[in-house]
Amino acid sequence: MPRSWWPAIFLLVLSSAQSFAQERPDARLIQLIQGAEKEAKLVWWTTTNLDLSQRILERFEKKYPSVKTELFRAGRGPLLNKILAEALAGRYAWDVLSGSGEMYSPLMERKLVVPYRSPESKAYDGSMIGWDGEWIAYHTNSYVLGVNTRLVKSEQAPRSYEALLDAKWKDGKISLDSDAYPVLIGLSQAWGKEKAVNYLRRLAAQNPVVKRGNDERVQLTAAGEYPLVMAYASGISRAAQKGAPMEWLALDPVVVQVNPLQVAARAPHPNAARLFTDFALSKEGQEMVRSGLREPARADVESPSSASLKGFKRVVISPENYQDYKEYVRLYQEIFRTR
Repeated sequence: MPRSWWPAIFLLVLSSAQSFAQERPDARLIQLIQGAEKEAKLVWWTTTNLDLSQRILERFEKKYPSVKTELFRAGRGPLLNKILAEALAGRYAWDVLSGSGEMYSPLMERKLVVPYRSPESKAYDGSMIGWDGEWIAYHTNSYVLGVNTRLVKSEQAPRSYEALLDAKWKDGKISLDSDAYPVLIGLSQAWGKEKAVNYLRRLAAQNPVVKRGNDERVQLTAAGEYPLVMAYASGISRAAQKGAPMEWLALDPVVVQVNPLQVAARAPHPNAARLFTDFALSKEGQEMVRSGLREPARADVESPSSASLKGFKRVVISPENYQDYKEYVRLYQEIFRTR
């Protein structure tokens, strides 16, 4: 063999060895898979919509066919109440929870979740990870202003919080969520609590329609009930994709709510819980979140709304920001008279 070939052969062998090393699962992953296969089950409780959650579980089962999955979906209030009630009765049925940030403190106080620092966490921004590993963001929700394009021309749409106080948006022209407490928390972080409360009092004087439900309110806006709606960007995008006359505008600052993923402290299937967490946080899992027009939290998976949010200040509401949650709930309910 000519000596001139040796460098090329050496590089080929080295490249093959590196490729094999990259494809070969590490010992930790092998052990996790073997443990999950023995447990043969995963139970996921979530607030995320059923269609997307089911598709993610189907992909997980295809990847790990020995692990059968079970899904339970509910709103954040009913889901938290179910977890706490069952724990009080000594029942621990769930392995992984993906809920909202306000569920974090009650679970932590009762030691119902356990830290798990997934290897996938290295692909996440620091604002998307709890300092102790007790949560990591599964997806986020950005509060934006939705506009019915049949009722409001683009040049007439309000493009700032202050513009929403114009008299033409008075008396039932704006739909607000009765549970949008993170908006008050976020604006308080950005402006200071006094300014945020004063602003929302002025907004309440516009006599908006205040009711529960992001998707329902978006649908009502699309049907012409109101010209404007404050809601999640993802929900408005899903409606627009289905042909609804809707678009959304970012208001500066954009309040971003983190929806964390957590592992149960008494998970019946602890290996499956960690294996699923790794999958949900992986690039493949987060691309599925994006395919459902949700906002993925992983840094290298761009959100459908990323381009429209560029240039706007983001105020991230992490689970730890709910420490004074009851006070913010009281204030918000007082401002909008929802009690």
